[in-house]
Amino acid sequence: MLDRLQAVEDRYERLNELLSDPDIVNDPKKLREYSKEQSDIQDTVMAYREYKSAREQLADAKEMLEEKLDAEMREMVKLEVRELEDQVTELEEQLRVLLLPKDPNDDKNVIVEIRGAAGGDEAALFAGDLYRMYSRFAEAQGWKTEVIEASSTGVGGYKEIIFMVNGKGAYSKLKFENGAHRVQRVPETESGGRIHTSTATVAALPEAEEVEVDIHEKDIRVDTFASSGAGGQSVNTTMSAVRLTHIPTNTVVSCQDEKSQIKNKEKAMKVLRARVYDKIQREIQSELDATRKSAVGTGDRSERIRTYNFPQNRVTDHRIGLTIQKLDQILQGKLDEVINTLIMEDQASRMESAE
Repeated sequence: MLDRLQAVEDRYERLNELLSDPDIVNDPKKLREYSKEQSDIQDTVMAYREYKSAREQLADAKEMLEEKLDAEMREMVKLEVRELEDQVTELEEQLRVLLLPKDPNDDKNVIVEIRGAAGGDEAALFAGDLYRMYSRFAEAQGWKTEVIEASSTGVGGYKEIIFMVNGKGAYSKLKFENGAHRVQRVPETESGGRIHTSTATVAALPEAEEVEVDIHEKDIRVDTFASSGAGGQSVNTTMSAVRLTHIPTNTVVSCQDEKSQIKNKEKAMKVLRARVYDKIQREIQSELDATRKSAVGTGDRSERIRTYNFPQNRVTDHRIGLTIQKLDQILQGKLDEVINTLIMEDQASRMESAE
């Protein structure tokens, strides 16, 4: 591990030199590439330097114990040794996590697709609850959300809603939300007070850059149609809504959220690119045994991952056996406890696989 860490620090120093080179400064592509690489390894380098410093201090403190000291000074040095040993152990664990292969998509924006599944109107209402939960979580992280497409119902929910979350690391925190979310509660329309079970599905896709997925214009069929639903005077009067079909993969995306056909096409292209990229990534992942062994999967969209039980104010994540009696807070966007536990479980699983 120490050899790998030293190699990372050496590379960091080399990147410092490169980023001061006038030829690199005047080359926007290389400047962006090297700056990103340096940013990606900076946390590892800082932790490694802190680790080396702590080890040096620990060696010095142990050396002092070999000298003649009065009783009070000896106790002080012993206390310092214990504290430094704890610090070194903690930093070693931190460095093991930092050395794990990083998901190249982690820093990306994310496109979230929520659909009401089993349960009719109640499933659509639950889809709306999930959308508000993620929106509030994103707001608390300092991220921005933007609705791309929404198909609402008369009862106030969504048959489907697709939205973008813009912010550094958005995908790293939302990627484990893929799957079927189940709700257990008494619907407002239920006069007998019986608990109903409904589901909504969530797909979190990393935003794909044009260079990452090769989509040719000739492979896309573009259809335009009149918008429907909310939107004012322009609804049903202009052909502003856009439907894109990627013929090779038969991926279809429509967008009518904007009054401008150009803006709708731009938004639809973002979703199309993300879906095609996601399809390619999942095909690659399905070939890797390590992905199937992971305690926290991100690939199987049909997997029931979480239950929201209203009568007991309980949320249970079935993948890791986590149960929290804070459903009301979680639906307000306070997802940190759930998401951080999922991230730690994933890291532990990958560390175990790496050993």
